[in-house]
Amino acid sequence: MEDKLSININIADRRYPLRIDRNDEEKIRKAAKIINDKVLQYKQRYANKDSQDCLSMATLQFVIQMLEVEKRNDISPLVEELEELNDFLAEYLEKES
Repeated sequence: MEDKLSININIADRRYPLRIDRNDEEKIRKAAKIINDKVLQYKQRYANKDSQDCLSMATLQFVIQMLEVEKRNDISPLVEELEELNDFLAEYLEKES
């Protein structure tokens, strides 16, 4: 049986009704608060911009941060180096046998 919960989230002065897993409520509310805090920072910094502009800039900043984290967590170069080292060692051990 699904444990769903209906909640309302306010993001940049707009209300969004959501039906979510009960276990995700805290995470979703925290995400909405972080977004709203960032939008507020942009509104205070650029008073002549509307909410959509501030929301767009906040989104851009969050995606840039996400891409930086993904790049830092990309282990494929390390895996490639380890595979090359493994091949080198395998060849060396074959020659020594």
